[in-house]
Amino acid sequence: MRLWARLGIRQKRYEDAEILLARAVEVAPDFNQAWADLVAVLYEQQKLDEAAESARRLIKLDPRIPNGYLLLASAYASAGHHDEALSAFDDALAIAPKHVGALCGKGNVCRTVGDQVGAIAAFRSSIEANPLHAEAYWNLANLKTFLFADDELDQMLGLIGDGRIPSEGQVQLNNALGLGFEARGDYNRAFEYIDRGNALRREQEFYDRVENEEMVDMTIDVLGKAFLDANAERGDPDPAPIFIVGLPRSGSTLIEQILASHSLVDGTHELRDLGMVIKADPRLGRFNPRYPKSLVDFDPGGLRQLGAEYIRRTRRYRGDRPFFTDKNPNNFVHVGLLHLILPNAKIIDARRHPLDSCLGSYKQLFAQGQPFSYDLVELGEYYLEYDRLMNHWNQVLPGNVLDVHYEQVVADLEGQVRRILDHCGLPWEDACLRFHETDRAVKSASSEQVRQPIYSTSVNTWRNYERHLGPLIEVLKPILAELPDCERPGSLSGSG
Repeated sequence: MRLWARLGIRQKRYEDAEILLARAVEVAPDFNQAWADLVAVLYEQQKLDEAAESARRLIKLDPRIPNGYLLLASAYASAGHHDEALSAFDDALAIAPKHVGALCGKGNVCRTVGDQVGAIAAFRSSIEANPLHAEAYWNLANLKTFLFADDELDQMLGLIGDGRIPSEGQVQLNNALGLGFEARGDYNRAFEYIDRGNALRREQEFYDRVENEEMVDMTIDVLGKAFLDANAERGDPDPAPIFIVGLPRSGSTLIEQILASHSLVDGTHELRDLGMVIKADPRLGRFNPRYPKSLVDFDPGGLRQLGAEYIRRTRRYRGDRPFFTDKNPNNFVHVGLLHLILPNAKIIDARRHPLDSCLGSYKQLFAQGQPFSYDLVELGEYYLEYDRLMNHWNQVLPGNVLDVHYEQVVADLEGQVRRILDHCGLPWEDACLRFHETDRAVKSASSEQVRQPIYSTSVNTWRNYERHLGPLIEVLKPILAELPDCERPGSLSGSG
């Protein structure tokens, strides 16, 4: 049963795997490996309480091994129980002080809660325990505000191409070096390593740009104005959610931090629940026609059920405030569905200069998802489809989505904060201007950056790399040509 379940895990059929593993531990309650796999499939389905309970069962079976504590810590961290996660990581480290997974896991939780000193110490301890564990170098670089010492850069350079480090580790090393050289202003060398790391990572990813274009076509075709108008006001009326959508690295964490500084808003993180609600409904996700075409014959009464299920699932991430944020950027594809199932929810589109938006993704290693972001041409094509779909939502749902441009927030913080609060129906609070003082867990790659006052050094970063962005500029030419001349790359300057 465990082997069958592992086949299911490989195919991402987590519900089927859970059934098999639950039966396996029922038959053999002391089967450690089955308990560990059960924790993993529960975690993938975001059944975090059940995952934590199964991890505790694993610990009880053998408290002398660190694996159970690591699984428990991961469940706690994902659920937002960061103190408990740190305690579980410390329990693992008490058993195995040089466990690089526990050290990196602890460092990531320290980073999430704003303990940069603790994060750096944990990552450096991981490198000291095993200099070949490349994830720790990337974790340091991914702090964004960290500067490698000369000997640390030399150490990473010496590991490039080392056969003892697997492909994913080489990806992490190259990208860490890229950010390391960027921090020193050596942009040519920075791009060399970022580009090399992305070429390696692209080999590990599956992405079909034609399929993505077809999905956008289908979404526009199905969720047109007539269909949206015909099914309006049939969803759950709860006004609590504030969705922040867009492309990664486009300022969504800053918007979330501003809103989370308001006394009426709980800041969460990039929630996966909307996608899981869609997949879990057999009327939408399991049979032909596939979503979103399956919405055509969907029972209108089911729209309220979908909205209520999303509200129920996300309750575990919230406190007692009446509103909460969900900043999963990929939800931009579901704006039409959101309008149907949660008609009173607010939606904000985090925008940034197209080249800065794409370059930000190109420099980032994502734990999962975003497979389009490791090739400049595919990245540009994905941006065009995103822009096309957002233009559609603005046409068929005028006024429902607020565009917030990162550059405008930097240039006029108070004016843009007022726009955001007005759109969300929230009263003015000065604390939103002091967002960097808000003490909360931030899980995104911008966690350290949004703990600083507003700054402008991330505006027009693309100009430092312009000579290397030819393929991206060519793909984005239709959009870039419409920008003011001062915002275009040199190759398009003066064109109209």
